[in-house]
This record gives sequence, C-alpha cells and structure tokens, in this order.
Amino acid sequence: MRCRCSEPWADLPLIATLTGLVLILAAVTPLGAESLPHVVIVSVDTLRSDRLGGYGYERPTSPNIDRLMAEGVRFAEARTVEPLTSPGLGSLVTSLYPHEHGSTRNGVAMRDGLPSFVKILARRGYRTAAFVGNWTLTDKLSGLGEHFEVYEAVLKRKRWLFWAGEANADDLNQAALGWLERHREQNPTERVALWVHYVEPHGPYHYHEEFADRLGIVGVPGKRDRYDSEVAFVDDRIGRLLEAIDEELDGEPRLTIFTADHGESLGEHGYWGHGRNCHAPGLRIPLSFSWPGEIAPATVRAPALITDVATTVLGLLGLPSQESFHGYDWSALLRGVAEPPPAGPSFFQAHKGAVRGGEAEKVRQRGLLEVARVEGDRKEIVRVRSGDRWVYDLERDPGETESLVPERSPMSPQLRDWRKVVQAGLALSDVLPPPSLTPDEIEQLRALGYLD
Repeated sequence: MRCRCSEPWADLPLIATLTGLVLILAAVTPLGAESLPHVVIVSVDTLRSDRLGGYGYERPTSPNIDRLMAEGVRFAEARTVEPLTSPGLGSLVTSLYPHEHGSTRNGVAMRDGLPSFVKILARRGYRTAAFVGNWTLTDKLSGLGEHFEVYEAVLKRKRWLFWAGEANADDLNQAALGWLERHREQNPTERVALWVHYVEPHGPYHYHEEFADRLGIVGVPGKRDRYDSEVAFVDDRIGRLLEAIDEELDGEPRLTIFTADHGESLGEHGYWGHGRNCHAPGLRIPLSFSWPGEIAPATVRAPALITDVATTVLGLLGLPSQESFHGYDWSALLRGVAEPPPAGPSFFQAHKGAVRGGEAEKVRQRGLLEVARVEGDRKEIVRVRSGDRWVYDLERDPGETESLVPERSPMSPQLRDWRKVVQAGLALSDVLPPPSLTPDEIEQLRALGYLD
C-alpha cells in the first residue's frame, strides 16, 4: 500500500506542462512490434545493495552489475515488500502484497489466476520464459509457473550437501541461453521476455577463491568474505549472460531490469539470514532499469518498491497496467519527462520462513511476525505478537541501531491500520487449500534455513 501521489508536473509553467504532457502521452502509447524491446529480468537471491560497487561498496565485487546499472537509472533507495524469496518475487510479478497474492511463506504458493505484467506481455506477443535456481521457486511451492510460457526450476546441485535443490549461475546461463538460441532460430522476429533468477549469494555462502585477490581476501575467509566472493562469482556470470544475450539479439533493443528478491542480515541486530524481521539489511535491494537510447543514465533518490517493477515495465512499453497493481509507474521519470513524486508511506511485512510439517490450518495467519512503515526518514517496526516497537530516524541512523521510542510504546494509527489490512488478507488467503509438502520437502526447507 502506498499513496497515489499527485501528478509530478502540476507546478510547472504552462508551456513546460503542455510539452511534458505530449511527451508522456507519447510514452504511454503502445509501441509498434518493431519498436518493442526484448525484456530481460535479472534477479539475484539474497543480494544486499550495499555489497555492490554501484551502491558505494569499497570491494570490487560487481563490475558487470555496476556497468549495467550505470547504463540506465539506478534506484538508491529500493526495498522489497517482504524479505523472503517466494513472497518477494511473487510481488515483483503480480505487483501485489504477499497477503494478497497468498505466498507469504516459502512453501506456500500464490493463488491461481492472478494477473501479472508477464501475462500482459504475453498478450502483446512476447514469448515468456523464466529460469530459476532456487528450489523454493519450483512451481508447486511458488505458483509462479502459470505466468510464463516456459518456467524451469534448474535444480542440479547440492548447495547444502543434502539435496539436488539448487543451480549455480553456470547452470542457469546454460538453460536460459539454450532456450533463447532455440527460440531465435525458430522465431527470429518475436520479442522475448526472459527472467533469470540466480541463487548466489544465498547461504551457506560458498567460497570462490578465484576472486580472493581482487577482493583483497587474505587467509581463511570469514562469512562476510565468502558472501562477497559469491557476489563476485554471480556478477561474473551475469556479465557472461548479458554478453551472450546481446550477441544473440544482434543489436535489437533490450530493456533490462536488475534487482534482488530481498537482502541479507550479516550479523546486524544479532541475526544472520533473512525473512524474520523488517530491518534494513533484509528489505534493501538493488534496482535498475536499462534501455540504451531510451533511458538516460541517472540515479533516483526517491524510494522505490519491488512492486514497482511490473507497472514501470508496462509504462515504458506504453502498455496499460492492471487496476489491481499497487506499484508506482516510474516510466515518465525514467524517460526524463517528470520529476520524482513526493514520497508517500511504504508498508512492509515479515513472516516465518516456511511451513512446518503438520501445519494444515491458518498457515498464513500464524506466520506473521512483523509489520513496518517507512515515511520520509522515519521508520516504524512492530513485532506482532509481543508488541515490541522500534522507530528510527533513517537519515541520522540508516543502520537502524538506536530506536527513538521505548519497546512497549503504542504503534502509530497508520501502522495499526496496516496490520489490520494484512491480517484480514491473510485470513482470506487461508481459505485456500493448505500446502501439501512431503517429508523430504519439509527437510529441504529446514536445510535451507527457513525452519528453526
């Protein structure tokens, strides 16, 4: 939920206003098939934005990602709406909040039949395909498969040494590029919408020694070093993916969205991992839109959400959005014909990591852990069961280390209303059939760290 702000051109002089309106109307006019770009979505699991050079990190972890973001518009303040993989990526595709699309926990799939920007692209003639490397994104567990013509969970490796439930970046590149090459041979004039979701740097943070010298890692690597080496590894493979895609497209236009499903806590607030709170390390994500020749390079300081991806892609292509979508359409700003709108409130939620064995009723309602609200530089978090509350001044304290209020102080009316909205949505979603997981699937979720 985020307020719909007034039109950002309202205070401009008359001539500039009319000029801006003409340009915006041109931007939202559907492009002809020959003018439509291919759409490439690259997302990285568990990627902190502050571990990328483009966001100021001192280690050179991400030269390829930095180069991609520098080609277009990078959002300095982007967040997911929930710090879990399936819920966060469900929100990316549907522009709905987890309590609305139904996937609030890993292992709990979205409801069937939801609209998505991918389905809208397909109706416009795009051939859609997704290749994901995280076992929790299998169609049975996520419900994402119905949104793509081709949906493949590439599960070749044992990231946790127990089950073949992951893919590394090389596996995903091979699968995605193989599909693209075959499709282009058969349908060279059709536009494609291709999504690749990499699992690195998800725990347990494998160490990629080949990047040690570049990153300045000496001796036995710590957990943060291993995490950085994973970022460097996936960055290298993303560079290879984009180079191969460009070679296959042979100069045809490409709109590329880069983001993550959520971030990762690396010991902040006494926590390693993601999903169980609404603090900054889990919510903050990278986000950029690149379309050479159409989007001029820039950095946007205004806050963005993962739900904005759907509406912004459609806006850039001049395609109508869906009434149910919550995301803000940044396309006019990306095209340089509007200023950032006044920042309204943004709302967030955190749930238990996954469904335990034996849970058959109210799996969504029982999973809610925290709700949060950000407006301007003020952030409020409330732990649902205990009522513990934290309020931070993000300008003075971006790391959220010193709360401005006692833990048991009453929550704001705005956050109380949001909690009610979330809880009502969870109750409605829980009329759906409960998830049916095998004992092996439950143990896989436990091994991935989503069950205590």
